[in-house]
Amino acid sequence: MTQVGEGHETAADEAGPVLTFGAPTAGEILAERYQLEEHVNNDSAGRQVWRGIDVILRRSVAVVLRHPGGDSATEMLQAAVAASRVIHPNLVGVYDAIDEDQRAYVVREWVDGESLRDLIATEGPLDPARAISIAHSVADALTAVHATGMVHGNVHPGSILIADDNRVVLADARADSSDTVEGDVRAVGGILYFALTGHWPHAEVGNSALTDANRDNVGNPAAPRQIRAGVPAYLDDLTMDLLDRRVAAPASDALTAELGRLDAAAAEDDEYEDAGPLRFMQSGGSSSSEPSRSAPKIMIGVGALIVIAIIGLVFGIRAITGTSSDNTAGADTSATTPAGDDGEAVAPPAIPEKLKITGDMVRLVDAPPGSRTDADEAKLTVDGDKNTGWSTQTFRGAPNFGNTKEGMGILINLGEPRALSDVRVTTSVPGVTMDVRTGSSDPGDSSNGDKKLLKDYKSLSDEKPEKTTGTDSIINGFDPNAKYQYVLVFLTSLPPSEEGSGYKVSVNEIEVYGY
Repeated sequence: MTQVGEGHETAADEAGPVLTFGAPTAGEILAERYQLEEHVNNDSAGRQVWRGIDVILRRSVAVVLRHPGGDSATEMLQAAVAASRVIHPNLVGVYDAIDEDQRAYVVREWVDGESLRDLIATEGPLDPARAISIAHSVADALTAVHATGMVHGNVHPGSILIADDNRVVLADARADSSDTVEGDVRAVGGILYFALTGHWPHAEVGNSALTDANRDNVGNPAAPRQIRAGVPAYLDDLTMDLLDRRVAAPASDALTAELGRLDAAAAEDDEYEDAGPLRFMQSGGSSSSEPSRSAPKIMIGVGALIVIAIIGLVFGIRAITGTSSDNTAGADTSATTPAGDDGEAVAPPAIPEKLKITGDMVRLVDAPPGSRTDADEAKLTVDGDKNTGWSTQTFRGAPNFGNTKEGMGILINLGEPRALSDVRVTTSVPGVTMDVRTGSSDPGDSSNGDKKLLKDYKSLSDEKPEKTTGTDSIINGFDPNAKYQYVLVFLTSLPPSEEGSGYKVSVNEIEVYGY
């Protein structure tokens, strides 16, 4: 049983106090009507979520409670009152909103099921058909909200509930003056991305329970098809266009219609690849001033058709006039591999794959002075389990290892030179400064060896690395014409320790992708 309805964190949420005085207890009856049965959890906004009973109507309810009430709970109550005016099968029903000064609470429909966040944590990324179905339901709910002139402002894997009967419900509107209709629509792209990959592409305030998207060196999330196989190209384009602010966002009703079309195709086992261009991109249903990328795509398609027509015309004329050579009639007219400038066949671009790395292929690099007492943990960074890893010691005074050393890292020996694409690193928290360096040999697992290694190894980028904004990072910059055997993931600055004193981080997983 999970009944969270938790969404993103906001700066306003973080400012709200959470007190123990006046805290609710099981069995207590609020407003002489709502009996608290079970404390389910506390959400990111500092609110308690309870399962309760409406003693008058004898039905289960969810009670979202915050104490104290008053000004700190005004936004929560106003959003609930506004949401209660919209009735839709994919919106959670809001029954009551009460401010008792010491505490305030919203009483809403209880949904037997779990949040999308918890579903993904349990089952992993969803198949494309189910991801589309969930996104379609969310977009349909937003269409109803936007039709009233409201904004939801909290479309998030924690606020989407999946009922035991597979009904999809959007809960806990939390709109403020900074939220927009476009933000709601783009959040649907985030939901698609999360459902397909298990990663969340939007930045969040504070520590997030969601795994951050794999990103390139400028912070852009990798496309779903780069993360997992089996994502249709059309769905991949749709998801990334919704996330890309350079592409005009559709109106919520246009997005609902498009997702409905795909949902119906999935129900009939149709191919998404034949779904055609993004229809809402042609409708101009957005107020965004940014140009759409669909027009160039369409022009490329038109140009291709013209080229094909010209080629067909030329071959037709040659056939009619008989100018082709005798052996042309027996030639193989099937598609061939394109040729380069030198006439040699050009192979299609390879898709990078995750390289197999075992614990005996990695070691700790500890720029002196260092005790090297945690060297045995290096193998945990490549064990395939993101719940284990190598943890640095807690350093006091400064994030750059307390001004005691140049840094620390993990050296990977691939066993043989390989063409590489990128390195993907998962850390326990964001705010790490790190880069990837390469060299021609391992001078030895010792303090002197590490000194020589750091002197000889070169970073993939000439630019100074920036702090990570999430827990998952993609570092690229490998020369496509070179091969690498030794790869060093090197940390030069640490984030504040989760324990609240000093600086510390865990490197939970390192993955190397190549060809």
